[in-house]
Amino acid sequence: MKRNRDLAGYGANPPDIRWPNGAGLAVNFVLNVEEGSEYSVSDGDGRSESALIEVRASRVQQGERDLAAESMYEYGSRVGFWRIYDLFRKRGLPLTIFASAMALERSPDIAAAIAATDWDICAHGYRWIEHYHISTEVEAQQIALAYDSLLKTVGRAPRGWYSRYSASVATRGLLAAHGGYDYDSDAYNDDLPYWTKIGAKPHLVVPYTMVTNDAKFLSGDVFSARDFADFLIDSFDVLLMESEEKPKIMSVGLHGRIIGHPGRLAGLMRFIDHIADHPEVWICRRDEIADFWHANVPVEKER
Repeated sequence: MKRNRDLAGYGANPPDIRWPNGAGLAVNFVLNVEEGSEYSVSDGDGRSESALIEVRASRVQQGERDLAAESMYEYGSRVGFWRIYDLFRKRGLPLTIFASAMALERSPDIAAAIAATDWDICAHGYRWIEHYHISTEVEAQQIALAYDSLLKTVGRAPRGWYSRYSASVATRGLLAAHGGYDYDSDAYNDDLPYWTKIGAKPHLVVPYTMVTNDAKFLSGDVFSARDFADFLIDSFDVLLMESEEKPKIMSVGLHGRIIGHPGRLAGLMRFIDHIADHPEVWICRRDEIADFWHANVPVEKER
């Protein structure tokens, strides 16, 4: 399988469009729901999850259960999700769920809560595992399994796909072959959606980000809620200025086990307050971005 690079993108000439109501900047909040689908000894993985936990690395010997790491993940489903759920519901804000399907199978109350909203679903794998480590045949099975599982637990199908960290070279073609996904977010290379092709068939990419993402708390790039809020606000202000002439998207990545802690959520709340009174901003779901691009930037008019 082959996946060519594109180092040019839109360059100086992005599509000349405005988002709904004339907005120049679209802001999309994403909540990653992964807890319960991560690597664990009890699921036969031979190790506990060591990524995105409150210590730099697991202190438990490989092959043994890291009960501390498991407990840190459990905070995301037991407490963190609900804190974020309450915040977005009270503020009347849309939210995109990057859902690892097994996580919702194991947290039916969370699945039911999401189902009762109009939040959109983007499949984040059946489990929170790296697809570039598995065979093409197994990956195809995982893509189909995630779709079917989310349709069952939430009552509506996922519109998009996002791999853990990175796609494999086969992922995009497998998504097209499946036929149920409208876009993928396995890209970090742009501030706008763009069309690519799988064979002769157009395929939409809605890029994501690791930059304006609460994972920065655990990487050590930010520590305090104020630091996180300031970084989000600075990013927003620059994008808003640029969007007067060129359309932009700002994605904000969240996790229940990270931003769901109260001392961190305060930074997200400050950012939400900052963007609340900007009529030139479209706060939206990811499926709305995909639908808008399909309707207004068809592949033959992109360049």
